Amino acid sequence: MKGNPLMERGYSLTESIRELFKNLSFPGVTTGLIGALFSSMGPGMIVMNAAKQGKLPDEVAVSWIFIIFLMGGLATMFMALYYRTPVVIAWSIPGAVLIGKYLAGGGTIYQAAGVYMTVALVVLLLTATGAIKAVIEHIPVPIMLGMVGGVLLSFGINAFGNAMKLPAVYGIMILVFALWYYFKGLSSKIPGVVVAMIVGAVLLKVNGMTKSIPVAWEVARPVFVSPEFSLKSIVELGIPLFFMVVGVQNIQAVGVLLSRGYTPPVNAMYTVPSVITFINALFCGHTGVTAGPSTAICSSDIAGPKEHRWIAAFFEGVFWVSIGLLAKIGVESAKLAPAEFMQVVAGLAMFEVFSSVFEIAFSQKFRKGALVAFFVAAANVSLFNIGAPFWAIVFGVLMSLITERDHFAFAAKKKAVEAAR
Repeated sequence: MKGNPLMERGYSLTESIRELFKNLSFPGVTTGLIGALFSSMGPGMIVMNAAKQGKLPDEVAVSWIFIIFLMGGLATMFMALYYRTPVVIAWSIPGAVLIGKYLAGGGTIYQAAGVYMTVALVVLLLTATGAIKAVIEHIPVPIMLGMVGGVLLSFGINAFGNAMKLPAVYGIMILVFALWYYFKGLSSKIPGVVVAMIVGAVLLKVNGMTKSIPVAWEVARPVFVSPEFSLKSIVELGIPLFFMVVGVQNIQAVGVLLSRGYTPPVNAMYTVPSVITFINALFCGHTGVTAGPSTAICSSDIAGPKEHRWIAAFFEGVFWVSIGLLAKIGVESAKLAPAEFMQVVAGLAMFEVFSSVFEIAFSQKFRKGALVAFFVAAANVSLFNIGAPFWAIVFGVLMSLITERDHFAFAAKKKAVEAAR
């Protein structure tokens, strides 16, 4: 993929819209819905909790939810149409946790907005110089996928762990998911995870596990904030947030797409989230990122044929815009079902992704480095306020440099041969 330093060249948006309507499918739409539900039920509550930690007024919290869903949705729709690749643009979930602690410690939403803009500017500059793409291209793919496997491991553990704890609901969901694939004709048209989700929702209702919450229908109102720039805030919040964006979040999505056989538009996957970060910051929202788990859901087999899985990402964007406009309703609706329900759905949605990630990570060269990257990411322990996925790459590469040095020489020779073709 070639283009300018910030964006790889893509497809015509009007042609992609025609392709979208020509290839509309039930799996594409429902996978987009699953991704949107997964991203709104848990992460939305994390953002609300961060707002409470900072003692922000309700209107500011609603504006925060509104802008990150709206801009994430619009950016995802653009990426899907322009690159016809299932790339999902969202916001930093661990970043929201970090921001909650920062606000609780005396930081202000105005200073936080200044930090978001500073981080976005630095990422744009590094992308424009080619530094980010160069670093990513030199990380061995198996090590990157070992990290992705470690990050996603919790989703599989949560899904099957919940099934063991409550087999009458979540165990039956997994059983239905497995049995559905016995019927090849049906499973090719309606994803098994959709059927499992419907069965699970019915079982929750029958067992009295859903909540009745009054919901007031109203459109969210954005609240404008003026950014303030503080060196103390940039050091305290900006540095860990920068590493989360560059070395923890976006790189997960790059690894997921590689595992599914796509050529990721790396520069765009850093540029577009940085651009929406500037807009987010003006309305109380935080840093945009390329979302690893949601990209995994939309790039999985449940979304349909590989060449049309971008349609699932497009519809996830559509659902996000709707959630953003009705932010207050979306947050309240997330309380209707137990958190474990969406954990099971997310784990099943990524089932095929797990398979391809582990197969590629541990069946080629750099196996020792990939294994270290997997364990470090799965341990999920931060060092110096920098998340585990970053250290998974660092320690994975170090392990391969120590124990598999000849693999780097082989990889370099292979790249040189491919470039000469």
